[in-house]
Amino acid sequence: MLLLAVLVAVLYAEFARRQLDLPQISGYLIGFGFVVSLLGSVLLHELGHALTARRYGIGVRGITLELLGGYTEMERDAPTPRIDLLVSLAGPAVSAVLGALAVAATLALPPGTVGHQLAFQLALSNVIVAVFNILPGLPLDGGRALRAAVWGLTRDRHRGTEVAGWAGRVVAVGTAALVGLLTATDHLAPVALPLMLLVAVTLWRGAGQSIRAARVSRRFPLIDLAQLARPIWPVTTGTPLAEAQRRRAEGGQPAAALLVTDSTGIPVALVDPAAAAAVPVERRAWLAVDSVARPLTALPTLTLGLDGERVMEAVQTHPGAQYVVTSGEDVVGILHIGDLAQLLEPNRKMTP
Repeated sequence: MLLLAVLVAVLYAEFARRQLDLPQISGYLIGFGFVVSLLGSVLLHELGHALTARRYGIGVRGITLELLGGYTEMERDAPTPRIDLLVSLAGPAVSAVLGALAVAATLALPPGTVGHQLAFQLALSNVIVAVFNILPGLPLDGGRALRAAVWGLTRDRHRGTEVAGWAGRVVAVGTAALVGLLTATDHLAPVALPLMLLVAVTLWRGAGQSIRAARVSRRFPLIDLAQLARPIWPVTTGTPLAEAQRRRAEGGQPAAALLVTDSTGIPVALVDPAAAAAVPVERRAWLAVDSVARPLTALPTLTLGLDGERVMEAVQTHPGAQYVVTSGEDVVGILHIGDLAQLLEPNRKMTP
């Protein structure tokens, strides 16, 4: 992003110098000011989404700013198609208002001045952002609006996401084709070609991620912690790793998680399978399980009986490789994130 900001600042500085006959340092100051103004416009756009979401009780974790756009991370999805539509269109509405104000400023300021040039560029950029963002394809705001519309008609949010995702791929291909045509007909400077193609590639990837997310979320009802969590095999603290693994194998549960307990039988730690596998076989007889275990207090927990939606919310809020599954005060199993991923995407090859 920093490289992109410098590139835009330098390009705009040269453009402003030629248009206004300014010294080099003044051109660079104007270019820097233009980049800051663009970031401010993106921030206000995303605040439109964020404040509208909060208005309807949807928490906002944060806003990520980029020069070509931004992203508002919300704690949960909109509960209804209507709220989804309103949150989606709030950002483009803010950009449209900013564009209108900048147009008014452009008309009010005398031509040939720095203020007039900056106002014109801000008007142009905000209007382009507003128009581009309402194109009907994810990950654009217009794609979210399309998702809300399909969701409202079919009562199926996942179908809405898939439709809007495929529409986003069409928008990405159309953007790339239009950029190529404008460049070939000298309506777009060749220096802007890589930047615009980057936009098209970003749209394609975002659309693909949306389609994938819709297919994954369809499988949330299949999440059953009682079936998915691996069983536990308790071993007392101080037990050699090789001995613990031998007892587990002889017990007929080689996939069970090794749960370290204190002398009274209370669980205190969980053996990290990756750390245990990294120990050479000849050293495992001399190394206690405690050396390759993590305290249970350091691991996220999931309550037995949570439905798929709640499990995924917990996993997204507290990312980890292993989750302690509890029933009341008892540890009843261990969920490995790889097992969850395999359930949600059975046709995807998992990295060992």
